[in-house]
Amino acid sequence: MSAFQNKSGFALQSNAYGSPATYGKAAQGGSKWAPRNWSKKTLLAVIAAAVIIVAAIVIGAVVGTKSAAYPNYSKLSYTLQDTYSGTDFFDSFDYYTGYDPSSGFVHYVPNTTATSSTYNLTYASSTSAVMRVDTTDTDASTGRYSVRITSKKQYDSGLFVFDVLNSPYGCSTWPALWLSDPSNWPTNGEIDVMEAVNQATTGNQMTLHTTDDCKMDVKRKESGTVLEKNCWNETESNAGCGVQGAQDTFGEAFNDNGGGVYALELRDAGIRIWFWARGSIPSDIPTDVTDTTAPDPSTWGEALADFPATDCDISSHFKNQSIIANIDLCGSWAGATSVYSDEDSCPGTCESFVTTNATAFETAYWEFSSWRVYTAS
Repeated sequence: MSAFQNKSGFALQSNAYGSPATYGKAAQGGSKWAPRNWSKKTLLAVIAAAVIIVAAIVIGAVVGTKSAAYPNYSKLSYTLQDTYSGTDFFDSFDYYTGYDPSSGFVHYVPNTTATSSTYNLTYASSTSAVMRVDTTDTDASTGRYSVRITSKKQYDSGLFVFDVLNSPYGCSTWPALWLSDPSNWPTNGEIDVMEAVNQATTGNQMTLHTTDDCKMDVKRKESGTVLEKNCWNETESNAGCGVQGAQDTFGEAFNDNGGGVYALELRDAGIRIWFWARGSIPSDIPTDVTDTTAPDPSTWGEALADFPATDCDISSHFKNQSIIANIDLCGSWAGATSVYSDEDSCPGTCESFVTTNATAFETAYWEFSSWRVYTAS
C-alpha cells in the first residue's frame, strides 16, 4: 500500500435523485482531497510527512542491510612465525616495573626480582613457563609483588595460539592474557583473550577496547554471551565490548580440566577467539613445539567470541599489538565493592586481604605450555 494512499475508505455518495448537487463539489474541483485546494500550511505539512516517511524507509533499509551483513572469513594460509616456549620463554619479554596503571594493589617487579630465589615469581622449564604472585611477604602494606610481561615483538595481524595449563584465581586477583600497544592506548586498541577477577566463577571474559567508531551491534556468529556492544573506551566506564564464556573457561574449573587452548585470529575481516578444553583440542593444533604445521581456522566452526569488522575498521583500530600477561590485585574491577564483596563474597576489604594473606595467593599463578604466532601468506 502506498504511503500516500487514503486508508479511510472515503467515497463520494449520490443522493436518491441523482441531484447535480451530489457531484457539484467534485465537478467544481472543490474537494478537500485535491492538492490544488490545500492551504500552504497543509501542503508544507504533507511534504514534511513525505520526507519523514522516505527517510524512515531509507534508514530502515540501511539498518536491515547492516543487520544482515557479515564479513567473509575466507580461508587464509598461515605460516609459523614465532614460538614462545621452553626455558628461554621469558627472554622475549620486557618486565613492566612499578605501580599498576589500573590502580591495582601491586608492585610489578623487574626481571631480577622476579627470578630471584627469594621470590621466584617467574621461571620456565622445557615443558612450561610459570608467573605468579608473591606468597612470602606477610606484610604487603603498599601492595604485593607480582609480574606483568610484554612481548618485545609487536603484531598487526595473525593467528595466536595459547596453550594454557593453569589460570590464576582467588579473592582480589585480576589476571589477564591480552594484546595491546601500551604506549598508544587506546589508539591502537586492546584485545583481552583471557580475563577474570577474584574466584573467576563466571568464566572467561573476552573484550575489545578501542577509540570511537567500533561497535558490535551487528550480525555475529559466536557461542559466548554478549555483555556490551560498544567497544569505545569512553562508554560504560571503559567496559569495552565483552563476551562471556562458560564457567570452565577460566579459574578452578578450567584448571581442574587440565587447562586448554585459546586461539585468537586478528585479521581485517574481524577478530575471533576460540576455546577448547584439554580433551577437545583440534587435531590441526600441534602439541609438539617442534611441529611447524600451521592450523586452519576455517575448519574450527563457530568461535566462542566473534568481533566482525561490519561496523568497526579492525585494521585501523588494532595496530602494533604486543602480547601481555599479568596478575593484578584489587584495582578498578576486582577491588570494586560491588564485585569483591557483593558478587564474589570475598572477606574484608580487597587491600586488607592482599596485605595480610600471603598464602591465599598460592592459586594465583599462570602456567603456559606454549604460545605460537602464525602469519598469513
